[in-house]
Amino acid sequence: MSAPQHILCEDKSATFTGWAYTDSQTLKPWAYHPRPLGPKDVEIEITHGGCCGSDVHIICGRMVNPTVGPIIAGHEIIGKVVAAGPESGHQVGDLVGSGGLTNACGDCVECNAGQEQLCSKMTLVFNDYFKDERGGIPQGGFADRVRINGDFVHKVPSNISPAEAAPLFCAGLTTYSPLKNHGAGPNKTVGVIGIGGLGHLAIQWAAAMKCKEVVAISTSDNKRDEAFKLGATKFVNSKDPEQFKAAFHSIDILLVAGISKDVDWNELLSLVANRGTFVLLAVPESLMTFSPYELLMREVNVTGSLIGGRRITAEMLEFASKHNVRPWIEKRPMSDINAAVQYVIDGKPRYRVVLETEAAAKI
Repeated sequence: MSAPQHILCEDKSATFTGWAYTDSQTLKPWAYHPRPLGPKDVEIEITHGGCCGSDVHIICGRMVNPTVGPIIAGHEIIGKVVAAGPESGHQVGDLVGSGGLTNACGDCVECNAGQEQLCSKMTLVFNDYFKDERGGIPQGGFADRVRINGDFVHKVPSNISPAEAAPLFCAGLTTYSPLKNHGAGPNKTVGVIGIGGLGHLAIQWAAAMKCKEVVAISTSDNKRDEAFKLGATKFVNSKDPEQFKAAFHSIDILLVAGISKDVDWNELLSLVANRGTFVLLAVPESLMTFSPYELLMREVNVTGSLIGGRRITAEMLEFASKHNVRPWIEKRPMSDINAAVQYVIDGKPRYRVVLETEAAAKI
């Protein structure tokens, strides 16, 4: 499908307005026509949107798809259903959330396995284009409304506030999914590198899964007390040689949720136990380089993880509801989005920023 076809599918009877990236880091109001509401689609009046590091990468001009034009970021979306296709599985008035995916083919090996994020025809909620027969360009949640395939929309549990629910749809899923997929539980020691937007949720998940030990790893003692409040059973200052050495070969599942620029990949791999798993969640700024010795001699597995599909998203929400896993959030008006983005760039949140629209007052 060529680029011109991508932009033909528009419902000109509807106009949505959001904060768009064009060619600078300053987001500006921008209006667009969404795709027509299909039989499986829902239209969501947005009340809350998480401001994630991935959004910031786009806003700063990194990872931009030049074929899609102006980009409304935002992929931790909460709001009320205001229109629903007959096959969407949702009703007008439902409080729902959606994350990084807005569509997939639904019939490939990956989709049938519940791994829609790996579908070759999956569509991200923004900075992408639809690969189905209708075409069109999706836009994200830093806006008043959005239309999304109802298969990728989930009801928010009643005991989770809308603002707290937003980060679960990316940060929550990104950290829950690899722990479940790699067998976190009472017989496993889990380590989390980086106590930030991802890491503070990873610690909570591991604690709620009753892992044998939950090890928080940071480059300073600044977040030690918070790590224990989140559920860590041990804290390692990676800049302290003695603490770091004491943790060698001790962690069964190591989630890398934050990376410093001067990271030594061999040192990080040395923390993983024999036959343990090293999971990359954060995107490094440069290539990973390490000796194959740890892989060959100790059978260490090195892998990555990308959000998750529909099934595990539903499971994650149910688990969060049952075990009281919640992001630590700071709320700001959507109209202050540029200041919020700079706040995230500066690394100041403790630990997730959630933007509220005027519609938030209605719920």
